[in-house]
Amino acid sequence: MYPELFSIFGYSVSSFGAMMAIAFLVGSWITGRRMQEEGLDPDLATTLLIYVMLGGVFGSKLYFAIDVSLREGRPFFDLLFARDGITWYGGLIMATIVGAIGCRRHGVPVKIFADCVAVAAAVGQSIGRIGCFLVGDDYGRPTDVPWGVSFPDGIQPIYDPVHPTQLYEVAWLLPVAGLLWWRRKKSPFLFGEYIALNGLGRIVIETWRINQPLLGFTEPQWIGAMLIVLGMGGWLYYRSNPGADEA
Repeated sequence: MYPELFSIFGYSVSSFGAMMAIAFLVGSWITGRRMQEEGLDPDLATTLLIYVMLGGVFGSKLYFAIDVSLREGRPFFDLLFARDGITWYGGLIMATIVGAIGCRRHGVPVKIFADCVAVAAAVGQSIGRIGCFLVGDDYGRPTDVPWGVSFPDGIQPIYDPVHPTQLYEVAWLLPVAGLLWWRRKKSPFLFGEYIALNGLGRIVIETWRINQPLLGFTEPQWIGAMLIVLGMGGWLYYRSNPGADEA
């Protein structure tokens, strides 16, 4: 585990930040290839992903700050401006909104761009989860399995072996990315398949995490179920209305 890679002018560069930068570069390359396949300008991939990234970072921090301040009573702005603490679902919501604004501004069909991003999103998210592992965040509950990992220097230190659920998610998302790449010219709504499979993976992986259940499901599991509904709902819509992808 390597929470900090190095310091420059007194500012520490975290392994999570480095993984996020790698995820952006890899995601831009994959998205550019997909946009070229769809007859779009691949040079717009980086520009549009900057919209997505900025929206994702702000949304993930905003969701985290609201959620934790309501549940634990901690100061909202302290949480919002802290270096640690993000929630992927908030990032997904805001990244989708801001990315759609970027598409409108640059004349790119939102649905087609979303499909171009689907594979990159799965790969980028898996790289980000490696970053979570390196800084010791989002791990699971204590375990005695041989691959259990302790995080004594983690964001929330723990000395007993726990499920490395960050790596479980990587093990799910990379095959998902491969499946989406194979289906990229077959699917009526590839991004819908991505969020549905993402939600399915989270529902399963949550069984090894430590979040408290609410009405039988943890909060991430409820959100995962909603992602399945939204993803498959969009998939069914575009399957029935194939001409709607120009919007």
